[in-house]
Amino acid sequence: MTTTERSNTSARRERLLGDEPGAFAVARYVRITPMKARRVVDLVRGLPVDEALTTLQFAPQAAAATVYKVLESAVANAESTEGLNAAELIVSAGTVDEGPTMKRWRPRAQGRATRINKRTSHITLVVQPADVAKKVK
Repeated sequence: MTTTERSNTSARRERLLGDEPGAFAVARYVRITPMKARRVVDLVRGLPVDEALTTLQFAPQAAAATVYKVLESAVANAESTEGLNAAELIVSAGTVDEGPTMKRWRPRAQGRATRINKRTSHITLVVQPADVAKKVK
């Protein structure tokens, strides 16, 4: 489906995909630090979707479960809205941005308190057909 056929194109889709076919999924406000989530997203960037799902399924990191769900959602979006075949898709891009940080206080010795930062992440994964993704790079 081209952008002329698409009536409402979001600015986020334009930034991530432009006129190219593909789909994306975003998980926002995930309660995991961005640094830990980036390690997992770096594992699957550039892999075919089936291989990426298998990698995430057996990855020991806690963020792998969330990234797995986001990738499944991106594949479902590609199949339903774009009509793409899941077997031909690859993870063309993946980003982890920092969300808001919850600030908590922990009591310490001699009446002091230290701040505990509970960080959140916004995880974005983009899937595209393999031929399109290679042409873009």
